[in-house]
Amino acid sequence: MAGIDALSIIEVAVVALLILFLVYIILKIGKNLLKWVFGIIINSILGFVAIFLLNYFFDVGLPINLGALIATALFGLAAVGTMLILKLAGVIG
Repeated sequence: MAGIDALSIIEVAVVALLILFLVYIILKIGKNLLKWVFGIIINSILGFVAIFLLNYFFDVGLPINLGALIATALFGLAAVGTMLILKLAGVIG
């Protein structure tokens, strides 16, 4: 073989396998990350909907201010539940 020896073929094969492994890992992490981000977005949207439904239909009076909106955007339904408990306990007005 002119210019290609067994060691260079093995090196190319090892590099190719490493690249395939890295691509697999990146795709696996990306899939899980996308699933996680999608779950957070859905939870935040449900939190915003819950605040407006509770205020509109049940006249709970949950605050719609910057702090409440940031908490709902970050924690979703858990933030709405916490605000509802605090409202019923009389901690927030």
